[in-house]
Amino acid sequence: MSFEVPSFSEMYDKYKSLVYNVALSYVQNAEDAEEITQDVFIQLFQSIDSFKQQSTLKTWIYRITINKSLDFLKHKKSQKRFFIFGKRSENEYEIENISNFEHPGVLLENKEKSKLLFDVINTLGENQKTAFILSKIDGLSNPEISTIMEISISSVESLLFRAKDNLKKKLGNKFDEYRKKK
Repeated sequence: MSFEVPSFSEMYDKYKSLVYNVALSYVQNAEDAEEITQDVFIQLFQSIDSFKQQSTLKTWIYRITINKSLDFLKHKKSQKRFFIFGKRSENEYEIENISNFEHPGVLLENKEKSKLLFDVINTLGENQKTAFILSKIDGLSNPEISTIMEISISSVESLLFRAKDNLKKKLGNKFDEYRKKK
């Protein structure tokens, strides 16, 4: 069975929403998600010839998107650490914490709770966060997550269990604080 590489525009049309939504789940900022989406499609365009077909095209695109999102967050975190010591010049600005998170599908009255939830999701380790986002936000099955993350299904189950356990503990404290503010 031979694989016919789709044209770049076909790939973009088919996967742009998937890429954007995965990136948005990681960075919770529309402009950053758009930047990551552009970076993903640039990489896809430059490296489609190296696609080995050891997985589906969709799985490969998920992997690239997750890696770009995690790299973006690492870069942003290192910039935040640098800026703690002050600005290098008047043209630079301190990177602010994400506070204007807008995710599609979140009702207006749930925006504050949604931001609280994503703030806590962001405290999870990379693998727990990735497994949780792919499972609970993107709705993927454990075998699909296993393929994307290149780990066993039992490892996915373990990551999801630990992620949920950590979220329960952290959200319990956050919602108590949230209720006291009201």
